[in-house]
Amino acid sequence: KPRISVLTLGVSDLEKLVKFYRDGLGLSTKGIIGSEFAYGEVAFFDLQNGLRLALWPRESVAHDTGLPVQNSSALEFTIGHNVSSQDEVKSVMQRAEKAGAKIIKAAQDTFWGGFAGYFQDPDGHLWEIVFNPEFLPE
Repeated sequence: KPRISVLTLGVSDLEKLVKFYRDGLGLSTKGIIGSEFAYGEVAFFDLQNGLRLALWPRESVAHDTGLPVQNSSALEFTIGHNVSSQDEVKSVMQRAEKAGAKIIKAAQDTFWGGFAGYFQDPDGHLWEIVFNPEFLPE
């Protein structure tokens, strides 16, 4: 059974990204933990049903994996956040922009019958905020 419990984003500026997700988007966190360990600083955000978003400095990911720090691309993956209405898409996009996100694609009707927009967090990670009438959140 697939059990994804943590999505980890490698970040350039941990403190800046914690402020964005906590203060700007309102995600719940205990803040940065693990500072007593070399390469240990990390922040976890509770999402839903035991799923957490982790922010971990890219240098720490490189150290832990043994891979060199590499250039990143916003096109490597997107994080999709499904909401219950077109108005909620607009609201989340506005909140993200106010918190410092860059709007990549304004919220609009999609070719497949939904409503969606894209933003990048301050570190360049790409989020899609989407209302899909066939895939409503609980």
